[in-house]
Amino acid sequence: MSSVDIPEAKGVFAQPWSLKKAIGLLAVFGPAAIVASVSIGAGETIVVVRMGAWAGYGLLWLVLLSCVVKGVFVTYLVGRYTAISGEYIGHRLVRLPGPRGWLLIALILFEMFGAPLAWVPIAKPCGDLLHFLFRDSLTDMFDSEIFWENLFTTAFIAMAMWFGLRLSFERLEKQQLVICGILVTGTVMGTMLVRPDLVKTLIGSLSFGDMPAFPSWAPQDAIDHPMLTMATTFGYVGGSVFAYIAYSNWIGLHGWGLTGHRDIEAIRKRAFESDSYDYLPDDIEQAGKLRRLTASLRWDVGLGAVVLFVVSAAFMLSGAAVLYPLESRFEGWGLLTEQAHVWRNIHPTLVWIYYVCIIAALWGTLQALPEIYARVMQEFLQAIWPDRDWNYDRLKRRICLYIFTVAVIIIWLNIPFDILIQIAGFIMANFAIALIMAAAVYLNFKLPPMYRTNGLVLTGAILSVAILAAFAAISGWGLAAKLLG
Repeated sequence: MSSVDIPEAKGVFAQPWSLKKAIGLLAVFGPAAIVASVSIGAGETIVVVRMGAWAGYGLLWLVLLSCVVKGVFVTYLVGRYTAISGEYIGHRLVRLPGPRGWLLIALILFEMFGAPLAWVPIAKPCGDLLHFLFRDSLTDMFDSEIFWENLFTTAFIAMAMWFGLRLSFERLEKQQLVICGILVTGTVMGTMLVRPDLVKTLIGSLSFGDMPAFPSWAPQDAIDHPMLTMATTFGYVGGSVFAYIAYSNWIGLHGWGLTGHRDIEAIRKRAFESDSYDYLPDDIEQAGKLRRLTASLRWDVGLGAVVLFVVSAAFMLSGAAVLYPLESRFEGWGLLTEQAHVWRNIHPTLVWIYYVCIIAALWGTLQALPEIYARVMQEFLQAIWPDRDWNYDRLKRRICLYIFTVAVIIIWLNIPFDILIQIAGFIMANFAIALIMAAAVYLNFKLPPMYRTNGLVLTGAILSVAILAAFAAISGWGLAAKLLG
Protein backbone atom coordinates (compact mmCIF):
# COMPACT_ATOMS: atom_id res chain seq x y z
CA MET A 1 0.00 0.00 0.00
CA SER A 2 1.41 3.39 -1.05
CA SER A 3 1.03 6.54 1.00
CA VAL A 4 -2.48 7.92 1.20
CA ASP A 5 -3.64 11.24 -0.19
CA ILE A 6 -4.83 13.58 2.56
CA PRO A 7 -8.05 15.42 1.66
CA GLU A 8 -8.69 19.08 2.37
CA ALA A 9 -10.67 20.13 5.43
CA LYS A 10 -14.39 20.57 4.77
CA GLY A 11 -17.40 22.11 6.44
CA VAL A 12 -17.03 24.59 9.26
CA PHE A 13 -13.24 24.15 9.45
CA ALA A 14 -12.80 25.30 5.86
CA GLN A 15 -14.72 28.54 6.51
CA PRO A 16 -13.09 31.89 7.39
CA TRP A 17 -13.60 33.16 10.92
CA SER A 18 -17.11 34.53 11.50
CA LEU A 19 -19.99 34.32 13.96
CA LYS A 20 -21.43 31.48 11.89
CA LYS A 21 -18.18 29.54 12.18
CA ALA A 22 -17.99 30.13 15.94
CA ILE A 23 -21.53 28.75 16.36
CA GLY A 24 -20.68 25.86 14.07
CA LEU A 25 -17.65 24.95 16.16
CA LEU A 26 -19.92 24.44 19.17
CA ALA A 27 -21.65 21.67 17.21
CA VAL A 28 -18.35 19.76 17.15
CA PHE A 29 -18.65 19.10 20.88
CA GLY A 30 -19.53 15.45 21.38
CA PRO A 31 -17.10 12.71 22.50
CA ALA A 32 -15.46 14.93 25.13
CA ALA A 33 -18.93 15.66 26.50
CA ILE A 34 -19.27 11.97 27.33
CA VAL A 35 -15.85 11.93 29.01
CA ALA A 36 -16.71 15.05 31.03
CA SER A 37 -20.20 13.93 32.06
CA VAL A 38 -18.99 10.45 33.02
CA SER A 39 -16.26 11.85 35.23
CA ILE A 40 -18.75 14.20 36.93
CA GLY A 41 -20.23 11.37 38.95
CA ALA A 42 -18.90 10.45 42.33
CA GLY A 43 -15.88 12.63 41.68
CA GLU A 44 -17.49 16.04 41.57
CA THR A 45 -20.79 15.46 43.34
CA ILE A 46 -19.34 13.68 46.34
CA VAL A 47 -15.54 13.54 46.61
CA VAL A 48 -14.89 17.11 45.46
CA VAL A 49 -17.75 18.59 47.49
CA ARG A 50 -16.58 17.05 50.73
CA MET A 51 -13.01 18.15 50.05
CA GLY A 52 -14.32 21.71 49.90
CA ALA A 53 -16.28 21.04 53.10
CA TRP A 54 -13.08 19.96 54.88
CA ALA A 55 -10.41 22.19 53.33
CA GLY A 56 -12.34 25.28 52.23
CA TYR A 57 -10.92 27.04 49.19
CA GLY A 58 -7.38 25.77 49.77
CA LEU A 59 -7.46 22.81 47.36
CA LEU A 60 -9.07 24.43 44.33
CA TRP A 61 -5.65 24.16 42.68
CA LEU A 62 -6.00 20.39 42.86
CA VAL A 63 -9.16 20.53 40.75
CA LEU A 64 -7.53 22.88 38.22
CA LEU A 65 -4.43 20.69 37.98
CA SER A 66 -6.44 17.51 37.43
CA CYS A 67 -8.61 19.17 34.77
CA VAL A 68 -5.54 20.43 32.89
CA VAL A 69 -3.61 17.15 33.14
CA LYS A 70 -6.51 14.80 32.31
CA GLY A 71 -9.12 16.96 30.63
CA VAL A 72 -6.57 18.54 28.28
CA PHE A 73 -3.35 16.56 27.90
CA VAL A 74 -4.46 12.96 28.48
CA THR A 75 -7.61 13.35 26.37
CA TYR A 76 -5.77 15.15 23.57
CA LEU A 77 -2.67 12.92 23.38
CA VAL A 78 -4.68 9.70 23.41
CA GLY A 79 -7.20 11.01 20.90
CA ARG A 80 -4.62 12.66 18.67
CA TYR A 81 -2.78 9.42 17.99
CA THR A 82 -5.90 7.85 16.50
CA ALA A 83 -6.77 11.01 14.55
CA ILE A 84 -3.27 11.20 13.01
CA SER A 85 -2.52 7.50 12.45
CA GLY A 86 -6.07 6.33 11.72
CA GLU A 87 -5.66 3.21 13.89
CA TYR A 88 -7.06 2.42 17.32
CA ILE A 89 -4.57 2.99 20.12
CA GLY A 90 -4.92 -0.57 21.41
CA HIS A 91 -3.93 -1.99 18.02
CA ARG A 92 -0.56 -0.28 18.33
CA LEU A 93 0.01 -0.80 22.06
CA VAL A 94 -0.46 -4.55 21.60
CA ARG A 95 3.04 -4.58 20.06
CA LEU A 96 4.85 -3.02 23.00
CA PRO A 97 8.06 -4.88 23.95
CA GLY A 98 7.31 -7.91 26.12
CA PRO A 99 4.47 -10.47 26.06
CA ARG A 100 1.83 -9.65 23.45
CA GLY A 101 -0.76 -7.25 24.79
CA TRP A 102 0.56 -7.16 28.35
CA LEU A 103 -0.41 -3.50 28.88
CA LEU A 104 -3.89 -4.04 27.43
CA ILE A 105 -4.48 -7.07 29.67
CA ALA A 106 -3.23 -5.11 32.69
CA LEU A 107 -5.59 -2.20 31.94
CA ILE A 108 -8.53 -4.58 31.51
CA LEU A 109 -7.77 -6.25 34.86
CA PHE A 110 -7.38 -2.88 36.60
CA GLU A 111 -10.69 -1.55 35.24
CA MET A 112 -12.68 -4.73 35.82
CA PHE A 113 -11.37 -5.04 39.38
CA GLY A 114 -12.02 -1.41 40.20
CA ALA A 115 -15.32 -0.91 38.32
CA PRO A 116 -17.65 -2.55 40.89
CA LEU A 117 -15.80 -0.70 43.66
CA ALA A 118 -16.44 2.58 41.82
CA TRP A 119 -20.10 1.88 41.03
CA VAL A 120 -21.08 1.53 44.67
CA PRO A 121 -19.82 4.98 45.83
CA ILE A 122 -21.66 6.50 42.87
CA ALA A 123 -24.95 4.68 43.38
CA LYS A 124 -25.27 4.17 47.14
CA PRO A 125 -25.38 7.87 48.13
CA CYS A 126 -28.09 8.21 45.49
CA GLY A 127 -29.89 5.25 47.10
CA ASP A 128 -29.73 7.06 50.43
CA LEU A 129 -31.10 10.22 48.81
CA LEU A 130 -33.97 8.33 47.15
CA HIS A 131 -34.80 6.69 50.49
CA PHE A 132 -34.93 10.15 52.06
CA LEU A 133 -37.27 11.46 49.33
CA PHE A 134 -39.68 8.49 49.50
CA ARG A 135 -39.37 7.55 53.18
CA ASP A 136 -42.93 8.59 54.07
CA SER A 137 -44.47 6.21 51.53
CA LEU A 138 -42.41 3.14 52.42
CA THR A 139 -43.94 0.15 54.21
CA ASP A 140 -43.11 -0.61 57.81
CA MET A 141 -42.45 -4.25 56.93
CA PHE A 142 -38.76 -3.50 56.97
CA ASP A 143 -37.89 -0.92 59.56
CA SER A 144 -34.20 -0.92 58.68
CA GLU A 145 -32.98 2.25 57.00
CA ILE A 146 -29.96 0.36 55.65
CA PHE A 147 -32.23 -2.22 54.01
CA TRP A 148 -34.15 0.43 52.05
CA GLU A 149 -30.99 2.31 51.11
CA ASN A 150 -29.41 -0.87 49.75
CA LEU A 151 -32.61 -1.79 47.91
CA PHE A 152 -32.85 1.64 46.26
CA THR A 153 -29.15 1.44 45.36
CA THR A 154 -29.55 -1.99 43.77
CA ALA A 155 -32.58 -0.80 41.78
CA PHE A 156 -30.74 2.37 40.67
CA ILE A 157 -27.80 0.34 39.34
CA ALA A 158 -30.10 -2.19 37.65
CA MET A 159 -32.06 0.56 35.87
CA ALA A 160 -28.91 2.41 34.79
CA MET A 161 -27.45 -0.79 33.34
CA TRP A 162 -30.72 -1.73 31.65
CA PHE A 163 -30.99 1.60 29.87
CA GLY A 164 -27.23 1.65 29.21
CA LEU A 165 -27.47 -1.71 27.42
CA ARG A 166 -30.20 -0.36 25.13
CA LEU A 167 -28.54 2.97 24.41
CA SER A 168 -26.71 3.47 21.11
CA PHE A 169 -23.61 5.64 20.90
CA GLU A 170 -25.47 8.31 18.94
CA ARG A 171 -28.26 8.57 21.53
CA LEU A 172 -25.74 8.42 24.37
CA GLU A 173 -23.79 11.33 22.92
CA LYS A 174 -26.92 13.48 22.59
CA GLN A 175 -28.00 12.57 26.12
CA GLN A 176 -24.62 13.48 27.62
CA LEU A 177 -24.66 16.84 25.81
CA VAL A 178 -27.98 17.59 27.52
CA ILE A 179 -26.56 16.45 30.87
CA CYS A 180 -23.51 18.70 30.38
CA GLY A 181 -25.84 21.62 29.72
CA ILE A 182 -27.86 20.86 32.86
CA LEU A 183 -24.74 20.52 34.99
CA VAL A 184 -23.09 23.71 33.76
CA THR A 185 -26.30 25.75 34.10
CA GLY A 186 -27.28 24.28 37.46
CA THR A 187 -23.87 24.47 39.10
CA VAL A 188 -23.23 28.02 37.90
CA MET A 189 -26.65 29.14 39.22
CA GLY A 190 -26.02 27.38 42.52
CA THR A 191 -22.57 28.91 42.86
CA MET A 192 -23.92 32.41 42.18
CA LEU A 193 -26.61 31.94 44.83
CA VAL A 194 -24.15 30.86 47.55
CA ARG A 195 -21.83 33.81 46.68
CA PRO A 196 -18.36 32.32 47.27
CA ASP A 197 -15.41 34.52 48.25
CA LEU A 198 -13.83 35.43 44.90
CA VAL A 199 -10.48 36.44 46.39
CA LYS A 200 -10.14 33.15 48.25
CA THR A 201 -11.26 31.36 45.07
CA LEU A 202 -8.43 32.92 43.06
CA ILE A 203 -5.82 32.29 45.77
CA GLY A 204 -6.95 28.69 46.23
CA SER A 205 -6.85 28.06 42.47
CA LEU A 206 -3.26 29.29 42.13
CA SER A 207 -1.74 27.89 45.35
CA PHE A 208 -0.24 24.86 43.61
CA GLY A 209 1.25 22.36 46.03
CA ASP A 210 -0.30 23.91 49.13
CA MET A 211 -1.81 21.31 51.45
CA PRO A 212 -3.97 22.96 54.12
CA ALA A 213 -4.34 20.97 57.32
CA PHE A 214 -7.72 19.38 57.83
CA PRO A 215 -9.57 20.83 60.85
CA SER A 216 -10.21 18.81 64.00
CA TRP A 217 -13.87 18.27 63.08
CA ALA A 218 -13.01 16.56 59.78
CA PRO A 219 -13.33 12.74 59.64
CA GLN A 220 -10.51 10.90 61.36
CA ASP A 221 -9.57 9.06 58.17
CA ALA A 222 -8.88 12.36 56.38
CA ILE A 223 -6.84 13.66 59.33
CA ASP A 224 -4.82 10.43 59.62
CA HIS A 225 -4.25 10.07 55.85
CA PRO A 226 -4.28 13.60 54.35
CA MET A 227 -2.06 12.80 51.35
CA LEU A 228 -4.14 9.75 50.45
CA THR A 229 -7.31 11.84 50.70
CA MET A 230 -5.80 14.49 48.45
CA ALA A 231 -4.54 11.95 45.89
CA THR A 232 -7.93 10.22 45.82
CA THR A 233 -9.63 13.54 45.08
CA PHE A 234 -7.16 14.22 42.27
CA GLY A 235 -7.87 10.77 40.84
CA TYR A 236 -11.65 11.11 40.92
CA VAL A 237 -11.65 14.44 39.08
CA GLY A 238 -11.68 13.37 35.44
CA GLY A 239 -12.77 9.75 35.89
CA SER A 240 -11.11 6.43 35.11
CA VAL A 241 -8.74 5.25 32.39
CA PHE A 242 -11.25 3.49 30.11
CA ALA A 243 -13.10 6.76 29.38
CA TYR A 244 -9.95 8.26 27.82
CA ILE A 245 -9.23 5.16 25.76
CA ALA A 246 -12.85 5.06 24.59
CA TYR A 247 -12.45 8.68 23.52
CA SER A 248 -9.91 7.69 20.87
CA ASN A 249 -12.35 5.04 19.63
CA TRP A 250 -15.19 7.57 19.39
CA ILE A 251 -12.98 9.77 17.22
CA GLY A 252 -13.12 6.97 14.67
CA LEU A 253 -16.91 6.90 14.87
CA HIS A 254 -16.95 10.63 14.07
CA GLY A 255 -14.40 10.30 11.25
CA TRP A 256 -12.06 12.97 12.60
CA GLY A 257 -8.55 13.27 11.21
CA LEU A 258 -7.38 10.33 9.11
CA THR A 259 -10.23 8.15 10.45
CA GLY A 260 -12.55 9.93 7.97
CA HIS A 261 -10.47 8.81 4.96
CA ARG A 262 -12.40 6.85 2.30
CA ASP A 263 -9.82 4.03 2.56
CA ILE A 264 -9.71 3.93 6.36
CA GLU A 265 -10.35 0.17 6.62
CA ALA A 266 -7.38 -0.57 4.33
CA ILE A 267 -5.28 1.93 6.30
CA ARG A 268 -6.13 0.24 9.60
CA LYS A 269 -5.36 -3.19 8.16
CA ARG A 270 -1.98 -1.98 6.91
CA ALA A 271 -1.19 -0.28 10.23
CA PHE A 272 -2.16 -3.38 12.23
CA GLU A 273 0.10 -5.63 10.15
CA SER A 274 3.18 -3.42 10.20
CA ASP A 275 5.23 -1.48 12.72
CA SER A 276 5.85 1.33 10.23
CA TYR A 277 3.74 4.32 9.20
CA ASP A 278 4.71 4.24 5.53
CA TYR A 279 1.11 4.97 4.52
CA LEU A 280 1.50 8.53 5.89
CA PRO A 281 2.75 10.87 3.14
CA ASP A 282 6.35 12.04 3.45
CA ASP A 283 5.35 15.54 2.46
CA ILE A 284 5.10 18.68 4.60
CA GLU A 285 2.04 20.00 2.74
CA GLN A 286 0.18 16.70 3.18
CA ALA A 287 1.15 16.59 6.87
CA GLY A 288 -0.23 20.12 7.26
CA LYS A 289 -3.52 19.00 5.73
CA LEU A 290 -3.77 16.14 8.22
CA ARG A 291 -3.08 18.45 11.17
CA ARG A 292 -5.87 20.75 9.95
CA LEU A 293 -8.20 17.74 9.83
CA THR A 294 -7.63 17.28 13.57
CA ALA A 295 -8.99 20.74 14.42
CA SER A 296 -12.30 19.16 15.48
CA LEU A 297 -10.38 17.14 18.06
CA ARG A 298 -8.79 20.25 19.57
CA TRP A 299 -12.11 22.06 19.85
CA ASP A 300 -13.83 19.03 21.36
CA VAL A 301 -11.08 18.54 23.96
CA GLY A 302 -11.05 22.23 24.81
CA LEU A 303 -14.80 22.43 25.36
CA GLY A 304 -14.77 19.21 27.39
CA ALA A 305 -12.01 20.50 29.66
CA VAL A 306 -13.92 23.77 30.23
CA VAL A 307 -17.09 21.87 31.19
CA LEU A 308 -15.13 19.58 33.50
CA PHE A 309 -13.42 22.48 35.27
CA VAL A 310 -16.51 24.70 35.57
CA VAL A 311 -18.60 21.94 37.11
CA SER A 312 -15.80 20.55 39.31
CA ALA A 313 -14.83 23.99 40.61
CA ALA A 314 -18.48 24.89 41.22
CA PHE A 315 -19.01 21.80 43.38
CA MET A 316 -15.86 22.49 45.40
CA LEU A 317 -16.85 26.16 45.80
CA SER A 318 -20.24 25.10 47.13
CA GLY A 319 -18.48 22.89 49.67
CA ALA A 320 -16.08 25.67 50.64
CA ALA A 321 -18.62 28.50 50.81
CA VAL A 322 -21.54 26.65 52.41
CA LEU A 323 -20.46 23.39 54.03
CA TYR A 324 -17.05 24.34 55.46
CA PRO A 325 -18.45 27.02 57.83
CA LEU A 326 -20.91 24.44 59.23
CA GLU A 327 -18.02 22.32 60.53
CA SER A 328 -19.81 19.15 59.51
CA ARG A 329 -18.01 15.86 58.89
CA PHE A 330 -20.00 15.03 55.75
CA GLU A 331 -18.88 11.43 55.60
CA GLY A 332 -20.49 8.06 54.85
CA TRP A 333 -23.34 7.25 52.49
CA GLY A 334 -25.62 10.12 53.57
CA LEU A 335 -23.51 12.81 51.91
CA LEU A 336 -26.13 13.75 49.32
CA THR A 337 -28.98 13.81 51.84
CA GLU A 338 -26.98 16.00 54.23
CA GLN A 339 -26.16 18.38 51.41
CA ALA A 340 -29.84 18.58 50.42
CA HIS A 341 -30.73 19.64 53.97
CA VAL A 342 -28.13 22.41 53.81
CA TRP A 343 -29.30 23.79 50.45
CA ARG A 344 -32.93 23.79 51.58
CA ASN A 345 -32.06 25.82 54.68
CA ILE A 346 -30.26 28.40 52.56
CA HIS A 347 -32.94 28.81 49.90
CA PRO A 348 -35.80 26.53 48.73
CA THR A 349 -34.72 26.99 45.10
CA LEU A 350 -31.28 25.60 45.78
CA VAL A 351 -32.50 22.17 46.84
CA TRP A 352 -34.29 21.57 43.53
CA ILE A 353 -31.29 22.77 41.55
CA TYR A 354 -29.27 20.36 43.64
CA TYR A 355 -31.64 17.41 43.05
CA VAL A 356 -31.65 17.93 39.28
CA CYS A 357 -27.86 18.28 39.02
CA ILE A 358 -27.11 15.34 41.30
CA ILE A 359 -29.51 12.89 39.67
CA ALA A 360 -28.41 13.98 36.18
CA ALA A 361 -24.72 13.62 37.05
CA LEU A 362 -25.01 10.21 38.71
CA TRP A 363 -27.44 8.78 36.16
CA GLY A 364 -25.36 10.04 33.23
CA THR A 365 -22.23 8.47 34.68
CA LEU A 366 -23.68 5.02 35.30
CA GLN A 367 -25.64 4.86 32.04
CA ALA A 368 -22.60 5.73 29.92
CA LEU A 369 -20.19 3.28 31.53
CA PRO A 370 -21.45 0.09 29.78
CA GLU A 371 -20.71 1.69 26.39
CA ILE A 372 -17.21 2.67 27.55
CA TYR A 373 -16.39 -0.76 28.97
CA ALA A 374 -17.63 -2.67 25.91
CA ARG A 375 -16.03 -0.30 23.40
CA VAL A 376 -12.56 -0.55 24.96
CA MET A 377 -12.79 -4.27 25.73
CA GLN A 378 -13.72 -5.03 22.12
CA GLU A 379 -10.81 -2.93 20.83
CA PHE A 380 -8.28 -4.51 23.19
CA LEU A 381 -9.43 -8.12 22.77
CA GLN A 382 -9.50 -7.78 18.97
CA ALA A 383 -5.94 -6.47 19.11
CA ILE A 384 -4.70 -9.32 21.32
CA TRP A 385 -6.64 -12.18 19.67
CA PRO A 386 -7.63 -10.91 16.19
CA ASP A 387 -8.75 -14.34 14.94
CA ARG A 388 -11.62 -14.56 17.44
CA ASP A 389 -15.06 -12.95 17.23
CA TRP A 390 -15.54 -10.25 19.85
CA ASN A 391 -19.14 -9.14 19.49
CA TYR A 392 -19.78 -5.69 20.97
CA ASP A 393 -23.30 -6.37 22.28
CA ARG A 394 -22.33 -9.72 23.81
CA LEU A 395 -19.36 -8.15 25.58
CA LYS A 396 -21.57 -5.36 26.85
CA ARG A 397 -24.09 -7.80 28.38
CA ARG A 398 -21.43 -9.95 30.03
CA ILE A 399 -19.56 -6.98 31.49
CA CYS A 400 -22.77 -5.53 32.90
CA LEU A 401 -23.75 -8.86 34.44
CA TYR A 402 -20.34 -9.17 36.11
CA ILE A 403 -20.30 -5.59 37.46
CA PHE A 404 -23.90 -5.79 38.65
CA THR A 405 -23.27 -9.06 40.52
CA VAL A 406 -20.11 -7.88 42.27
CA ALA A 407 -21.51 -4.40 42.98
CA VAL A 408 -24.64 -5.84 44.61
CA ILE A 409 -22.49 -8.04 46.86
CA ILE A 410 -20.46 -4.99 47.90
CA ILE A 411 -23.64 -2.99 48.51
CA TRP A 412 -25.16 -5.55 50.87
CA LEU A 413 -21.85 -6.16 52.66
CA ASN A 414 -21.94 -2.45 53.61
CA ILE A 415 -18.21 -1.91 52.97
CA PRO A 416 -17.16 1.62 54.09
CA PHE A 417 -17.27 4.46 51.55
CA ASP A 418 -13.70 5.70 51.96
CA ILE A 419 -11.90 2.41 51.38
CA LEU A 420 -13.90 1.80 48.20
CA ILE A 421 -13.08 5.17 46.63
CA GLN A 422 -9.44 4.99 47.72
CA ILE A 423 -8.85 1.58 46.14
CA ALA A 424 -10.80 2.44 42.98
CA GLY A 425 -9.13 5.87 42.70
CA PHE A 426 -5.66 4.36 42.91
CA ILE A 427 -6.18 1.47 40.49
CA MET A 428 -8.48 2.96 37.83
CA ALA A 429 -7.47 6.60 37.92
CA ASN A 430 -4.10 7.49 39.34
CA PHE A 431 -2.04 4.42 38.41
CA ALA A 432 -3.82 3.31 35.22
CA ILE A 433 -4.08 6.82 33.73
CA ALA A 434 -0.36 7.38 34.41
CA LEU A 435 0.34 4.20 32.40
CA ILE A 436 -1.84 5.17 29.43
CA MET A 437 -0.45 8.71 29.37
CA ALA A 438 3.11 7.37 29.30
CA ALA A 439 2.02 5.05 26.47
CA ALA A 440 0.48 7.99 24.57
CA VAL A 441 3.74 9.96 24.79
CA TYR A 442 5.60 6.85 23.59
CA LEU A 443 3.26 6.52 20.59
CA ASN A 444 3.75 10.19 19.75
CA PHE A 445 7.47 9.52 19.36
CA LYS A 446 6.69 6.45 17.21
CA LEU A 447 5.01 8.69 14.61
CA PRO A 448 7.15 10.19 11.81
CA PRO A 449 8.70 13.48 13.02
CA MET A 450 6.46 15.76 10.94
CA TYR A 451 3.35 14.15 12.42
CA ARG A 452 4.33 14.49 16.07
CA THR A 453 2.79 17.10 18.32
CA ASN A 454 4.53 20.43 18.78
CA GLY A 455 7.08 21.13 21.49
CA LEU A 456 4.72 23.05 23.79
CA VAL A 457 2.10 20.27 23.87
CA LEU A 458 4.82 17.63 24.21
CA THR A 459 6.29 19.48 27.21
CA GLY A 460 2.86 19.61 28.83
CA ALA A 461 2.35 15.92 28.10
CA ILE A 462 5.66 14.91 29.69
CA LEU A 463 4.94 17.07 32.74
CA SER A 464 1.50 15.42 32.93
CA VAL A 465 3.13 11.98 33.01
CA ALA A 466 5.33 13.13 35.90
CA ILE A 467 2.35 14.61 37.80
CA LEU A 468 0.23 11.50 37.26
CA ALA A 469 3.10 9.25 38.38
CA ALA A 470 3.59 11.37 41.51
CA PHE A 471 -0.09 11.14 42.49
CA ALA A 472 -0.11 7.41 41.71
CA ALA A 473 2.86 6.97 44.05
CA ILE A 474 1.21 9.08 46.78
CA SER A 475 -2.06 7.20 46.40
CA GLY A 476 -0.44 3.75 46.34
CA TRP A 477 1.88 4.43 49.27
CA GLY A 478 -0.90 5.97 51.36
CA LEU A 479 -3.28 3.12 50.62
CA ALA A 480 -0.65 0.49 51.46
CA ALA A 481 0.20 2.28 54.71
CA LYS A 482 -3.49 2.44 55.65
CA LEU A 483 -4.25 -1.21 54.84
CA LEU A 484 -1.07 -2.62 56.38
CA GLY A 485 -0.66 -0.20 59.27
